[in-house]
Amino acid sequence: MNKPLRHSYWGQTTDHRDLLKKIKEIGPILEKNAPADEAAGELTRETFEALRPLRMSHSMAPEELGGAQLPPRQVLELIEAITWHSGSAGWVSMVHTAIGAMSAAFLPDTAIEKLFAPGTEHRFSGQGAPLGMLKKVEGGYKLNGRWSYGSGFSHATYSHSAAFVDDGNGKPQMDDKGNPIIICTHAPISEHKALGNWDVLGLKGTGSIDYAAEDLFIPDDMIYPIATAIPQRQKELFSLGVIGLAAIGHTGWAMGAGRRMLDEISAFANQKTGRAGMLGESDKFWFDYGRAEARMRAARALVMEVWGDIEATVEKGTPVSTRQISMVHLAKSEIHEAAENAVNFAYRAAGGASLRDGTMQRYFRDVMVAVNHITIAPNIVGAAGRELSGLWSDRVWQFYDLVEKK
Repeated sequence: MNKPLRHSYWGQTTDHRDLLKKIKEIGPILEKNAPADEAAGELTRETFEALRPLRMSHSMAPEELGGAQLPPRQVLELIEAITWHSGSAGWVSMVHTAIGAMSAAFLPDTAIEKLFAPGTEHRFSGQGAPLGMLKKVEGGYKLNGRWSYGSGFSHATYSHSAAFVDDGNGKPQMDDKGNPIIICTHAPISEHKALGNWDVLGLKGTGSIDYAAEDLFIPDDMIYPIATAIPQRQKELFSLGVIGLAAIGHTGWAMGAGRRMLDEISAFANQKTGRAGMLGESDKFWFDYGRAEARMRAARALVMEVWGDIEATVEKGTPVSTRQISMVHLAKSEIHEAAENAVNFAYRAAGGASLRDGTMQRYFRDVMVAVNHITIAPNIVGAAGRELSGLWSDRVWQFYDLVEKK
């Protein structure tokens, strides 16, 4: 296979088509183990070891750090492909991908020398909500807190946890604009306390547990301001910020989950006997199927258009604009809405086949959990709509909010 022609802004050593081929090869393992992953409440060792050679945590990291430095659309395709085989495997992969990119983008050089040194294989997991408190000490901070949704925590090596900074009186320290200072911290997974608490409807195999830190020392160089982080490398692409990078993961996951459910119901309806045979003879079923296909394909096309525009922008040496981030949020929301529409249609149409334990039931549950994530909250889409209309044209994105310029 000839190496793809790729702009010099992106990595030149990793061909994502080889990774897609590898995903196809391990696909049967991911599918076979999906029920066992759910039963375990986290990815089983066999599932994790099948995924490990993909090095998804390094897929967007710069080549100089040992990463693949792939363009966003290629990363989207990788996450989509993994998710098609297993929702939980896809979710853990997208978390490790996104937080790996954030760490490579925003941590200072001294931290990068430790976390991305030759021969290392770090993976990152945690929660970006400020549920901890940092107290300044010599050489760093002491961290205390409890977080939730540590997806892939047991298979990660370093945490990614947001916290306020103690002002000396037990309250959050404010910056010069009157906003609380929120810091993203990093520490070895082994230095945290795993608390469990992952008894959920879907994405059961992701191991998205609660975890805690108790007087955990965080060196000065293992932090960055999560809402206002300044890119240290690939400054044009990583101007996306933490939330823009996370959007790549969530978007790719929804692409794969919606696609799998439509493929499942199509194969079911093409059977010749029983309820499946009846569906195959129903004009109403094929009308609804066609509409669900159209919406998924249209949403995916929007995703690729939006991220293609971003790739072209950063290749010119220009940071990502407010409008482009608005479109990232809209495309992310629409692909989730399309996936939810697809699984609802397929679940209802399949009757008892989707009611019982199996692939359709599992993807239905997984998508129902995914669409409850804050990443597609109505206020985010509403803010993007206001920006597109020109009503909030003087604002900029900061974390999940479109804020006035100060």
